[in-house]
Amino acid sequence: MGIQARKGAPLLFGTPVFHSKKQDGSVRLMPFRLVKQALRKNKPDSRFFKTPTDLQSSYDVVIIGAGGHGLACAYYLARDHGITNVAVLEQGYIGGGNTGRNTTIVRSNYLTPEGVRFYDESVRLFQDLSEDLDLNLFYSTRGHFTLAHSDSAMRTMRWRAEVNKHYDIESELWGRDDIARAVPFMDMDCGGQHPVLGALYHAPGAVARHDAVAWGYGRGASNRGVEIHQKTKVCGIRMIGNQVEGVDTDRGFIACKKVVSCVAGSTPRITDMVRLRTPVEIRPLQACVSEPLKPFLDTIIVSGSLHVYVSQSSRGELVMGASVDRAPLHSTRSTFDFVEDLADKMLDLFPFLGGVKIVRQWAGMADMTPDFAPIMGTTPIYGFYLDAGWGTWGFKATPVSGKTMAYTIANDDDHELIKPFRLSRFSEYALVGEKGAASVGH
Repeated sequence: MGIQARKGAPLLFGTPVFHSKKQDGSVRLMPFRLVKQALRKNKPDSRFFKTPTDLQSSYDVVIIGAGGHGLACAYYLARDHGITNVAVLEQGYIGGGNTGRNTTIVRSNYLTPEGVRFYDESVRLFQDLSEDLDLNLFYSTRGHFTLAHSDSAMRTMRWRAEVNKHYDIESELWGRDDIARAVPFMDMDCGGQHPVLGALYHAPGAVARHDAVAWGYGRGASNRGVEIHQKTKVCGIRMIGNQVEGVDTDRGFIACKKVVSCVAGSTPRITDMVRLRTPVEIRPLQACVSEPLKPFLDTIIVSGSLHVYVSQSSRGELVMGASVDRAPLHSTRSTFDFVEDLADKMLDLFPFLGGVKIVRQWAGMADMTPDFAPIMGTTPIYGFYLDAGWGTWGFKATPVSGKTMAYTIANDDDHELIKPFRLSRFSEYALVGEKGAASVGH
């Protein structure tokens, strides 16, 4: 293969490119920066973020979990509150948990006033996040349809639309004909079994690159002095009375007065260390992607009745998922039953996909709560903060959870937006009741 550089070379995403010719005569475009980097003996570009070698003996704050939420919390602690003596501990690798296993949908068309206000702030933060982190997050506004297949579902969509409008969220009820024009390739009769009667259309619905979000927050936190320690497992949390004193890791003890748990499906293991009871239940949440197809779906389609949702990525893959598994299980295994049932429902919506191959399938561990809303903020253990209970809707809350948790830690007082999500609501019988908008529409 020979590399041919020529004057006036074209641009690829704003970067000059070389033509590289393969043996079969076809041409491949190669970014000039990549060629220059490969031929240099000295690499001037720094690593994406710093990789500290040793743990310090103490930190002001220890964050358990280097997913999107943990890294966002570290970033806003450093940026907004000047707290930089922070260690983020991750037993695996950055974004290797639910952050890297979700399907990247961003929306705020929730049912309760508490949920609408919270997620709308997250959408607002997401829209400026690429500029804030100086990184292309591939944020793409698509519009989000939640299909209704029955009269009762239509009433729920109308209810959600009215709540959304009350808080200036762009959501409205669409009729069958309007949906057919917007999504012409969808079978509106769903094979005659579940005809679409209408839908809640949420114009700001979007997708983003999940890995880029985690790495962007990680880089931003690292550049401000936060230490990110991968391959570091938390084995215990030490307390004196009701006060956190530090954490035991497989690399030694760290003294600290504030510990934040952002570990999604591993939440029960961490809360057991401080003898804190929560109603969190872990269930696998599975998803899959198809082989790349020509673009035909530029919106996000969700059906709560069929328990299925789908969007098409910029590479042409169909990103598909359903509701959580029926039984609790601390596992990330995937099953044939899931993909068989999903394929059946997908063919009801898009019959022409019968010959399309599924190329990858995976699962995450969803930390579910009884009212389908998160648990956030301070706890009865002084110095122990909880960011959990995200179930199937954690990725879309990444910016706002990081920002509100950072405020809570810095001030030792729950941020106004997360007060409804306090742990004590379960003993106070003050549940949020978000199941109608959170169970499938990830």
